[in-house]
Formats: sequence, C-alpha cells, structure tokens
Amino acid sequence: MAKLDTLGITVLGDFILSEGVEAIIENLLRIGTTAVAVNPTVTAAADEDTGSFQPPIDAGSSPRVFDRPLFGKHSLWVRGGVSYQPREEFYKDSAYRPRQTNDLTELHGAIIGQFIDRAVESGLKVYFQIGAVQPSGLRDEDRPRLPDGTIPSNRMADTASLASEAVRSYNRAYIKDLLEEYPNVTGFRPDWPEYPCYTLGEVFQDFGQHVAKWAANRDFDFESIRASASELWNLLHSTATGRSLNNADFDRDWTLSGERPEWVREWRRLKAALSVDCLQHWRDAINAAGGKDKELSANAFMPTYSTVTGFDFAGAAKICDAVSPKLYTMHWSLMVKFWADPILAANPQLSEASVVRALVRFMEIEDDGTGGASVSDYGYPAPDEPHPIASGPQSRKLREVVAEVDHACLVTPLVHGYGPLDDFTRRLELVTQCDAVSGLWINRYGYLSDDKLAAIRDTMQ
Repeated sequence: MAKLDTLGITVLGDFILSEGVEAIIENLLRIGTTAVAVNPTVTAAADEDTGSFQPPIDAGSSPRVFDRPLFGKHSLWVRGGVSYQPREEFYKDSAYRPRQTNDLTELHGAIIGQFIDRAVESGLKVYFQIGAVQPSGLRDEDRPRLPDGTIPSNRMADTASLASEAVRSYNRAYIKDLLEEYPNVTGFRPDWPEYPCYTLGEVFQDFGQHVAKWAANRDFDFESIRASASELWNLLHSTATGRSLNNADFDRDWTLSGERPEWVREWRRLKAALSVDCLQHWRDAINAAGGKDKELSANAFMPTYSTVTGFDFAGAAKICDAVSPKLYTMHWSLMVKFWADPILAANPQLSEASVVRALVRFMEIEDDGTGGASVSDYGYPAPDEPHPIASGPQSRKLREVVAEVDHACLVTPLVHGYGPLDDFTRRLELVTQCDAVSGLWINRYGYLSDDKLAAIRDTMQ
C-alpha cells in the first residue's frame, strides 16, 4: 500500500457554518488531512421558492442525502451568497458582472476567511474549488451547442463553452478578485475544464460560434468535424443497428459513424486542444493576478469518459501542478442510463441488452461477468446501495491516468464520499494501492460520517 503525501477534503461553506470552524478543523486534523478545498460562498436554510436543493439533484436523478446533518437536516433547500465584497472595477472589461452580495454576505461571509486563516495556521494547504467555466449568470450565447446549433436539453452541468472570450474575461477578473481577498490560499482546483458528458446530449458539445472561431484560428476543419459529429448523432438517434453498436469499431475512437471516422478523431483532437487551452488560460490568469506561486490542480473525468469530454491528461500535466481524476462511480452508473434511454427511445428496433452492453464496453466499467445488460442494472445508487462498478475497472482507469501523466505532475485522485461505508472504503483502498499516485482528495465533507472519517484515517495510515 502506497504512502500518500496528500490527503485533501472538500469542505464547502455551508458545513463550515453548520458545524463551526474549530469543529471541522479538529475533524480534519484528527484523520491526517493535509489540504482542504473551499468555495467563496455562504448559505442558509431556505424554502423551495428561494433556494436550491442540497445535495444536488443531478438532473432530477439523485437520491443522495448527506451523511452529516446540514443545519439539522440531511437534505434541504438552501440559498447562498458570495462570501466577500467583489471589486466591481476588476470586471469593467467583462460582459459578466461579479457575483452579487446579499444579506448572507453581511451576516456570514467573514467565516470563509476565518476558516482559511485557521486552516493555514494549522498547517493545511487551502484551495478554491470552483467551476472552470461557470460565470455568475451564464448567458445562452456562451453555452455549448450541438452540431445543429441548439443547446443540449437537460444538461446536468451548466458549464460554458471552453472557447468563450467573455467567460475567459470573467475568469481573469474573478481569479484576481479572489486572490486580492484571500491572498494566503495555496491555489485553485477548477472543476470541469472540459465538456462534461453525463447525458448523451452533453457528449456532443461544442459546435457554437466560439469554437468555430477558435478552431479556424488553429487550422481545424470545423465544418468537416461538425458534419461528422452530426452524422454520429443522427446514427445514434435514428438509424443505429445492433451490429453497428456491437462491432469492434464502437470503442474509444467512436468510429461507427460510417464513411468519415477520421473526422470523429479530429473532433476528439479539437476537444482536447480546447481543454488544454482552457487550463493554460487559467494558469495565465493566475500568474497575471500575481499568483505565480499559486498551485493549479484540475479535476477531471476518468478515461474513457475523457475521450469525449476532451480532457487531455498528458497536455494538462505540462500546465498543472496536479490532476485529480474523479472516482465518481455513482455517476458512471447513472451515465449508462442517461445515454441508453435516448438511444433506445429513438431506435425501437434495438434490444436493450445490445445498447447497454455496447455502452458498458465503451465506458470500460466491467470485469468479465460483472456488467449488467439492462438499464435497470444501472442508474443512481441509493445512499445504502454499493455502486455497481467493480474495483478492476476503477484501478485500470487510474493506472491509465498515471501512465498518461508520466510523472510530469502529481496525480491526486478525487474520490466521492457518497455511498455506504464499505463501498467508500473500497474506493479509498484501490487508490492507496496504485503506484505513482501522490495523494488523495475526497469530495465532500458532508458525505463523511464519523465512521467514514475513521475509515479514512485507518486507510491512510
């Protein structure tokens, strides 16, 4: 079992308010935590009309509840506010305005700075975990588009186009604002510096005007790529056959699109270049804000999902101090359902087993005999239900990331805390058993019961 140098926990502001600064710091130190990620937001209990539901409902699919009570409940409606007074002048060149303060800013905002200072005093590294391309008040004109120019319906992650200059301008202002307010943070952990792929529609992002312009300036044949992606979309939504889904070509290369598989590969190359460029934008923005000494660590989907999100581990490793591939196995199970349902609805001639098996094979989430053949075998696991992903696929994906990074930066996998104790512990153990992994992050504190905290301590010893 490897001895890991980093143990990080994501602790969002709501639990800092609910449990208190000292209580959380004490819990973190007791289990050997070396780093913590926070967000510049404070919250309070609310009603359905004024709040958003926590834990996140993940496009209406999630049965999640917190292990730890938040404001006395394990699920509830909350409203939020920015934790500090943004500097309007920093955003003068941005089409987006800074996050707006409210009564929660005045009442509770100071606690985020207090937590950061106390964590640093205790010897912990402190990072901001925020969306890589999620400005406040995201506009439709900056949302990613399908090959036909429309916005995918029912997106689970409301992220922007990686190529939007308006979003990049906002990021530069926001990063500068945060470093001005909280100068002693260690760095940033941007989430989704790629195109999330929870739903089938999200897989087919992004063919909007921002990417068309970006691609033209870099010698990509955008129209040929768009045409090939459109062909694949149409196949999956109207003309797929059991043979096309189950032949050897339906693999990571997505080459079942017929006559022009080379353009599907170009599409993947375009997405990877966009993701790397997004991370370079983050690094440049941090440096420009006076943060050359600040670390950059990117959260990302695991292979094979990264082949459609665009995340390039080798490219990211040349820019980032660390990458954190996500062991979010409840989402891996959900994505089988989220991809299979529209394919089956559009192709009644297909058998459910042929579609599910093809997707499971593409996602590489089974060992021999461990994968299901029905949509009902997947979906969102209940809080007490083990995630239906064997350990072998998780370990293989993790080893693949390590190989792609090739020692160019640290690999610190991000394990989700959701799920029963034994299944959570299994994910921790497979990370500690992986050579060349430098550390471990856990998302997030609200899912860590006292028993799970003890399991973390015992596993990391």
